[in-house]
Amino acid sequence: MIGTMLSILQGLSVTLQVTCLGLLFALPFMFICGVAQYLATGFARLAVTALIEFWRSSPVIVLLFVFYYSLPAFGITLPAVLVGSMVLGLNAGGYASQAVRAALQGLAPGQVEAGRSLGFRRLPILLLIELPQALPIMMPSFINQFIQLLKGTSLVSLIMLTDMTFRAKEIAQVTYDPAGVYSGLLLSYLIVCYPITRLGRWVEGRVARSQGAAHAI
Repeated sequence: MIGTMLSILQGLSVTLQVTCLGLLFALPFMFICGVAQYLATGFARLAVTALIEFWRSSPVIVLLFVFYYSLPAFGITLPAVLVGSMVLGLNAGGYASQAVRAALQGLAPGQVEAGRSLGFRRLPILLLIELPQALPIMMPSFINQFIQLLKGTSLVSLIMLTDMTFRAKEIAQVTYDPAGVYSGLLLSYLIVCYPITRLGRWVEGRVARSQGAAHAI
């Protein structure tokens, strides 16, 4: 089992590469779309919501197949790493954008009025007053989405990336021991994800304590 897990972990570099590149797509997407959905009205809000729902509601596997296998029919060929990172990142960013929107909407409405009374325009109010207060509220959701992004990398083996899942498939085909190999894969993901899960719980506790202290004041 240990030897199998070590062989599987040889694909960890690809898994982490896709995860880190996915964050580069997720972070700007979630902040831009979450803030836009919070501030926009009318058709602009409808357009932002439609974009978010496209990435949230579409199955990740189908998106991987469309961007990797279907686009070449139109003369567009994207590297597998880019496709996997983009699809997983924008999917996670779509969910995380709702945490951004909800955190901003959950702030006391007097924050904006207070900023305007001090002569601030809307953008400085957002950047200097609202976002600093909303960020701690968003953090637990961000960490959860990061964990989902990391676990979602198991799907990129479907577009021939040699991540941990791809390595497990190769080993299972050679050893004819799928039960042992995929159990090793499960444990490998558990070893990678569990510390991040613990970090998420710690952050949630810190946020809860800080919010409790603020309410007490």
